[in-house]
Amino acid sequence: MTCFVCETCGTQFAEQNVPPTRCPICEDDRQYVGWQGQRWLTMQELAQNHQLRIGDDDGLLGVAIEPSFAIPQRALLLPTDYGNILWECLSLVTDAAVDALSQRGGVRAIIISHPHFYSSMHAWSVALGGVPIVLHEADRAWIQGPSPNVVFWSGDVNPLSRDVTLLRCGGHFPGSTALHWRAGPRGPTLFPGDALQVAMDRRHVAFMYSYPNHIPMKTSDVRHIQQLLAPYDIEDVFGFSWGRNILGHGRGAVDASLHRHLLAAKQ
Repeated sequence: MTCFVCETCGTQFAEQNVPPTRCPICEDDRQYVGWQGQRWLTMQELAQNHQLRIGDDDGLLGVAIEPSFAIPQRALLLPTDYGNILWECLSLVTDAAVDALSQRGGVRAIIISHPHFYSSMHAWSVALGGVPIVLHEADRAWIQGPSPNVVFWSGDVNPLSRDVTLLRCGGHFPGSTALHWRAGPRGPTLFPGDALQVAMDRRHVAFMYSYPNHIPMKTSDVRHIQQLLAPYDIEDVFGFSWGRNILGHGRGAVDASLHRHLLAAKQ
């Protein structure tokens, strides 16, 4: 029995003897099936041509797949007052990455922003000692493998500790989650996944229902994000991939981006 990984989105599926016939995540209109058709890899095949980059990403320990694979997100270790959080997840698990996390005190929980980054979350949970995987219940249907360690939360605001709060932004996915960490490396820090995607200029964020297919987010969802984030100070915004971060004046960058998007929606 093998847990096959989708080559295009990087999601690991439940154990089976042959590859799945389809990937529901790629067939959804927020994603796409690869131009060569639906293709699958085993974890072992992925490891033959890829490795994990482990190092500093603007003050936090980052882990990412190199060369780039599927959706090129990176995971971050957040040493918070709640405990060490692995924010986001990857398709490939290696002993070196697990050791690096263990040397920094291990991981209390894996928290993932949305289904595009679920990847090999079950394998990571097992490798880290069976730690819980924290997801918003609105995205429950997108889980493709076994979920014994998944813990769901509901509502729009989930304070995990004095410094860490989960926020259901929605828009990109119904349960799209941002993490606000009041005591980040340089002050209050927002980790928005793709609910707010840091732009390439690293001075703005974008709001899209589908990034690869260029489908804008509904105006009502953007207004919800605006209202939800309004009470929170933001110094930095850490984007979904390595180095794609807004360092300093994050509140102004988010507000300016919200204003720009909502103004364009009126025209």
